[in-house]
Order: sequence, then C-alpha cells, then structure tokens
Amino acid sequence: MGKGGSLSDSVLKKILLSYTYVAIWIFLSFTVIVYNKYILDKKMYNWPYPISLTMIHMSFCASLAFVLIKVFKVVEPVSMSREMYLSSVVPIGALYSLSLWLSNSAYIYLSVSFIQMLKALMPVAVYSIGVALKRESFKTDTMANMLSISVGVAIAAYGEARFDVWGVMLQLGAVAFEATRLVLIQILLTSKGITLNPITSLYYVAPCCLVFLFIPWIFVEYPVLRETSSFHFDFVVFGTNSFCAFALNLAVFLLVGKTSALTMNVAGVVKDWLLIAFSWSVIKDTVTPINLVGYGLAFLGVAYYNHAKLQALKAKEAQKKTQLPDDEEQGRLLEEREGEGNGKRSESQN
Repeated sequence: MGKGGSLSDSVLKKILLSYTYVAIWIFLSFTVIVYNKYILDKKMYNWPYPISLTMIHMSFCASLAFVLIKVFKVVEPVSMSREMYLSSVVPIGALYSLSLWLSNSAYIYLSVSFIQMLKALMPVAVYSIGVALKRESFKTDTMANMLSISVGVAIAAYGEARFDVWGVMLQLGAVAFEATRLVLIQILLTSKGITLNPITSLYYVAPCCLVFLFIPWIFVEYPVLRETSSFHFDFVVFGTNSFCAFALNLAVFLLVGKTSALTMNVAGVVKDWLLIAFSWSVIKDTVTPINLVGYGLAFLGVAYYNHAKLQALKAKEAQKKTQLPDDEEQGRLLEEREGEGNGKRSESQN
C-alpha cells in the first residue's frame, strides 16, 4: 500500500481512537449517574446519605491519586506552596464539596431525566458568574442565548410530572456552586500558570473536600447512621461505585487530552439524551412532551453556545498565526539593522 494508503490508515486509527475515548467517557459518566441514583433512591437501594456517599468517593479517589502520583509516578505533582494551596485550592475544594453534596442529594427527590434537563443551565451560570467576576465580557446576543436556554429549562420544569421544589433548589444550588468553581479555577489557578489534570486535581482537591464534607456529616448524617445499627458497609456496591467515579476522572483526562474540551461538550449532549431515554424506558420515569419541547429548546441554545465558543477559538488561533509571520519579519529586520550597525562600526575602526 502506498503513502496515501498509510496516511488514510493513520487518520482512520485516530478517528476510531477518538470515538473510543468518547464512548468510554459516555459509558462511565452514564454509569456513575445511574449508579448514584440507584444507591440514593429510597425506592431502589435505599441509602439516602449523599454526604456519606460523596465522602466515600473522595476517600477512594484521593487514595488512588496518591498511589498513582507517589508510587507509580504516572503523572508529576504540581509544584505548589502552602500559601498557594490555602488561597487557591481550598476555596475550589469547598465549592466542589458543596456542588457534589447538593447534586447527589437531588437524586433522592428528582428523576434522572429531569436532573439532566436542569444541568443544561450550566452555561448560563458559568457565563453569568464570569460576567459578574469580570472574566467574561457582556454581550447582548450571548445573554439572549442564555435567556433562551433558561426559558427552555423553565418549560421542561413546567412539564415535569415529579416536580419537587426542594429537589430543584438542591440541583440549582449544585449548578451555581459548580459554575463558580469553574470560574475560580480560571482566576485562581489558570491565570497563575497552574494546570491540574484530573489525577493531580483529585490529589490536591479530594482531601480538602473530605474536610469540608466532614463538618455537615457530623451533624446531619452521622447521628442517623449511628442509630441505624442494621446497616453494614457493602464493599461490593460502594467499591465498584467509587471505582467508576475515579475511572470517570481518568476518562475525562483521556478525552480532553486526546481530543478537545469541545468534543467533551458534544459527547455530554449525547450522554444527556441517552440518560433521558434510559430514565424513561428502564427506570420508568415519566417524560412528558412538554419536558422534551423545553429541553429541546435548551439543547439548541447550548449547541449554539458551543458553536460560538468554537468560532471564537478558531478566530483566536487564526489571529495568532497571522501575528507569527509579522513577529518573524520584525525579528529579521532587527537582525539586519544590527548587522549593518556592526558593519559600520568595524569600518570606522579600520
């Protein structure tokens, strides 16, 4: 086979690998969400202790991250001072613990399908908080798009058969804390040149989350668990659940590292529709036509937002490429002038 054939084989291999990474991420994300629902729902496994479940996840992930970094040296730890950890990582860890606590709590009150619809508000929250903290510039067309997403989610909520005010408040709180965390990562870490991949992120953030979760756990769930003497820790259920949660973080590392963040966003949309279909067909959650119309509108808004982000990134890359030849030309002219200056000096010396 000629060069053209080998080239097409390599391209085909890259495409197949990309689809494999996407499939792995969708499968693990899908599994973690459904597994958490199964454990927390009172009609299923009936273990409604979201703080405890999140603490189990964080303990498992922190331990595995420590082994991968310190023992197997899969990735290098980031050089970070104590002051940097306290001022940057601790606030992010606090927000992450609140986001996980509230989002896991929502599974007790809401259906999987409706939770996915509410999560469509994430771009709205990220953009709004970004504008408030001066990380994003206010644009009328972007805000109009955010409004369309919000209207779509409101319509989906209006058509929800199992609407629960407390559950909706918990999920909206989780979205708000997660959006704030994402913006703070840009402000406190990325702007300082610190980049954490999912493994190093768990290595630094998970122990911090455990400390923050321990405080409400002592007052909210520990007294109830102590009284429930019949409960025995199920190593199979909680072990496999925690392993799936850790594997999901590794899948994020693979997906973003080998493809792009935009690919992950598109894969997330596919996963959401699959979860809605699964929730309706297998878990037997009620999905109404109004639900679908509302989420469809929100979906279009999110898709347009991702498209606009992609176009902005392409424009930025194109601008960098056009600036590069200009910089090279200026450098060449500077070298020529310096050469001429040195020549004149040598002539005067002669």
